[in-house]
Amino acid sequence: DRLHRALHNIDFVVHAAATKIVTTAEYNPFECIKTNVNGSQALVLASIKKKVKKVLMLSTDKACNPVNLYGATKLCAEKIFVNANNFTKKKDTIFGVIRYGNVISSRGSVVPFFKKLIKEGKKELPLTDENMTRFFISLKDGVKFVLDSFSRMHGGEIFVPKLPSVYIKDIVKALDPKIK
Repeated sequence: DRLHRALHNIDFVVHAAATKIVTTAEYNPFECIKTNVNGSQALVLASIKKKVKKVLMLSTDKACNPVNLYGATKLCAEKIFVNANNFTKKKDTIFGVIRYGNVISSRGSVVPFFKKLIKEGKKELPLTDENMTRFFISLKDGVKFVLDSFSRMHGGEIFVPKLPSVYIKDIVKALDPKIK
């Protein structure tokens, strides 16, 4: 009911609500599924009913061949969004997905985590694998990509920006060249 009221006279929606942190999702699987999968389905159905023009879901690179619950639920949400285009009359409402990597310095990102450990005086930072990389995007570039995608979408797309890949070990060295 609340979604239906919130979508009254709304033309564009960016669906960013999610349980996003891998460890939080693993520890709270029911809530993760309710938010990431069931919440996405509820938004799709409400958007169709309220004739929202365009709805974009923010996804993650972890939805590609997922190895954890977070990635799996985002993959499910992507499938819901892409296939929602089959249920709209005359394309009154169209749905698309944006899949990008980590927003630099966002909550749950490795950068603020490492900064916190350095500030606490840690002499070593945890690194799962020396060859581990991440795709990063700035908040400003992420917002621009969302706005550009709204103008390009026709329904059913999964937009993936070309992002730089960074070795996590290089981030560690940039934050503190002397830390192990």
